Amino acid sequence: MMKENLLYEGKAKKIYSLPDFPEQVLVLYKNDLTAFNALKKGSFDGKGSLNRDITSLIFKYLKTQDIDSHWIKDIDQDQMIVRKVDIIPLEVVVRNKVAGSLAKKMGVDEGLDLKQALVEFYFKKDELGDPFVSEDQIIAFSIADRKDIEYLKEQAGLINEKLKILFAEIGLSLVDFKIEFGKDKQGKIVLADEITPDCMRLWDHKTGEKLDKDRFRRDLGEVQESYLEVYTRLKNYLA
Repeated sequence: MMKENLLYEGKAKKIYSLPDFPEQVLVLYKNDLTAFNALKKGSFDGKGSLNRDITSLIFKYLKTQDIDSHWIKDIDQDQMIVRKVDIIPLEVVVRNKVAGSLAKKMGVDEGLDLKQALVEFYFKKDELGDPFVSEDQIIAFSIADRKDIEYLKEQAGLINEKLKILFAEIGLSLVDFKIEFGKDKQGKIVLADEITPDCMRLWDHKTGEKLDKDRFRRDLGEVQESYLEVYTRLKNYLA
């Protein structure tokens, strides 16, 4: 399948148009690692392939749970074909435990269980550092309307419940995660982008070991090994 023009390049992926399939695009997962809005950079061999495989496994699992995504099929080792969607410029963050920036913001230790899952929105704008935005700000700046915001919150909550169960089955605690959504040509909102250790915090149930990008952010080492461990557990359980 021939890819044509590069439509977009982000920190972790490249998006290409497909001349023979105008309603589809090709996503190529890169080996790059970034943190702190790309102020810290790194990479490891095979990261793109691992993240493609992890995303694909999760998208296919969510499909069995009646949650639709833009995923169509995998090709090669680090690419997938997806439906072309207009990405809603919001990062939807779901938190089950206190960690990272929330721990710093609230002045509490990491690991505290939240009384209920917390859903937050961040304006998807690299040059601004993807700032937190309130629901009223989202509406005031025409980023999304009230109906769409409610749907995003509902879907994020549902995805959270399904993923918590999935990861619990493989001995991992889903601390928090970031997801994105897009609208297809019919105007339907579907899950898009990726779900990988780049955008999740996953802690081992027994040891508390971090198996996500915090290993890169915090110079903990064994980044590649942690991503591989997440993939292996998912693959063995979902196979």
